[in-house]
Amino acid sequence: MLEPSPLPKEKFGSVIGIAPGNVPVYSCDYESADDSELPTRQAYRSYCDGIYMGHKWQCVEFARRWLYVNYGYVFDDIAMAHDIFRLKKVRHIRDNTLLPLRSFRNGSLRHPQPGCLLIYDEGGEFEMTGHVAVITEVGEHYVRIAEQNVGDQMWPDGQQYSRQIHAEVTADGEFWLECSFGDATILGWVIQTDNDEYAELIEPPDPALFSLVPGRVIPKARDMTRSWLNVANPDEAAYVAMMGGHKLSARPQDEFLYYVISETALAELRRATNELHALYMHATDYVLRDDKLQEAFNIPSVLWPKIQQSWANRRNQMITGRFDFAMTRTGLKVYEYNCDSASCHMETGKVQGRWARHYGCKVGYDPGRDLHRQLRDAWRHSDVNGLVHIMQDNDAEETYHALFMREAMEQAGIESRILHGVSGLRWADDGAVLDPEGNRIKWVWKTWAWETALDQIREECDNDTEKLQRYRPGEVRQGAPRLVDVLLRSEVMVYEPLWTLIPSNKAISPILWAMFPDYPYLLESSFDLTGSLRSSGYVIKPIVGRGGANIIMLDSDANLLVETAGKFDNREQIYQQLFGLPRSGDYFVQLSTFTAAGRYAASCIRIDESPVITMKSDNLCLRVVEDDFFPELLADSRETGSS
Repeated sequence: MLEPSPLPKEKFGSVIGIAPGNVPVYSCDYESADDSELPTRQAYRSYCDGIYMGHKWQCVEFARRWLYVNYGYVFDDIAMAHDIFRLKKVRHIRDNTLLPLRSFRNGSLRHPQPGCLLIYDEGGEFEMTGHVAVITEVGEHYVRIAEQNVGDQMWPDGQQYSRQIHAEVTADGEFWLECSFGDATILGWVIQTDNDEYAELIEPPDPALFSLVPGRVIPKARDMTRSWLNVANPDEAAYVAMMGGHKLSARPQDEFLYYVISETALAELRRATNELHALYMHATDYVLRDDKLQEAFNIPSVLWPKIQQSWANRRNQMITGRFDFAMTRTGLKVYEYNCDSASCHMETGKVQGRWARHYGCKVGYDPGRDLHRQLRDAWRHSDVNGLVHIMQDNDAEETYHALFMREAMEQAGIESRILHGVSGLRWADDGAVLDPEGNRIKWVWKTWAWETALDQIREECDNDTEKLQRYRPGEVRQGAPRLVDVLLRSEVMVYEPLWTLIPSNKAISPILWAMFPDYPYLLESSFDLTGSLRSSGYVIKPIVGRGGANIIMLDSDANLLVETAGKFDNREQIYQQLFGLPRSGDYFVQLSTFTAAGRYAASCIRIDESPVITMKSDNLCLRVVEDDFFPELLADSRETGSS
């Protein structure tokens, strides 16, 4: 096992070594980063010759920069370092050609060579992310590597590598590397080569593993009327009050119905969530640097400096969001990223697990079991250092949602107060906003969508362009403070932050498609109706619609499939490729995943008789089973006619 280095860590951004090719290696000790030198999120983006390399000074940034400097090619954006092992191509910058990339498992007959990328799997020392290093030298019983974000200590004078790893070659010629971290795993090495002998076959999984299995639980008679949620807990009591009893489904006939997915499907949901979060953040940064693109978001221009400020403030991070997916045997596609005011956290993180325990559903495991812990950790690592005001509307669903989140805050050691509406708020003499008890409002987590605050501005300004231009967000005004007066004050730090207006707005979809065309999890999207969208069938969506409102779906012959009502029919629209929800049993089924601090945290399922999921669509219990057991469940469901 690797012994801790006695050397101190160097300050963030200090050159700690020089790798072959005269490529600097920098310290990634974020705790020593100087806010005056790195005042914005943009300052943490690394570029070489105008080409984005990665986030300073992480392992992926160094690997991409080393390849570019030495060979002139780079690999595409990935969510986590371990995902490099799945890549198949690198892109040569000079002529934009694609070159083959091969992966070789630790113990391969194809030995590593200088210039290979050494890939660690997620877990242990490299929990969630994995790790990548550059192999600089290969000996009979060792390899030497250069890397960033491990140790952050100065290299010895004249040394062109950060660590040396023990290697053994078997009598059969297999090359094995010892992992010097006892709780981590080396996946193998990645080489740009045409020769695929001994390379890993990165084959797509069996499409059947992306099916859905519905099943029914037959509860014991005593279980049908017995309470199973703990009403002594405020969030569970509020949930029971809203649902009118101890139940997960609003439809009595579906109370004992649950769905099952395979572990491969869950792994794909996790991978898609992490990758897409990174892509949405790239697109957000791209929009915030392009005034022309910003026009498509229909946000009052006076607010763009506030949004820029929100994005630039690197303390202002997301706590949570929700991706909505369609998963079929032909692929997994994302519909949108609700990272402004997502819902369904309690149903996923608490209720579906309690439902399964009460009714004795022992099939598989609960994919929402870690959500509450992940939210707690997100709050624990946030920059909150005072009282958080949880601001919600007078709505029963928002009440249990707020109480569920408050519990996560409390477990993170954060004090909070819940405000129902804005009644009782008042101005302090210095212009701050006070709660009914006289506490200054400085930290806020809200269930309201940012668009609600924008609507208040539009209403106050009568949608008049000149009035909107003159509007000054955060100014003290006559009368009691409104929602917008709280959320847009410069001294108030809001979660989810103002910049989440951008990735939550569906205008981001055409921009994502333009930036990452044919990306496997994205649907073709455009601000205009194109020929390819006509030929595939398409969906018309308002850019700020919520809860499935004002959706129009048409097939490839322009036949209307479905149209939903709502209050967003006067908003700008986008056109998106038709990729319908799968039908399983009597219902259309949508899978959703949750992020916590930008990483995958949980999954849930929602169903409806309509192909558009709305605010009234049901949450049901979702379970995950091992791949080996999944075909048996799928076959059984077909025999019994339950799917």
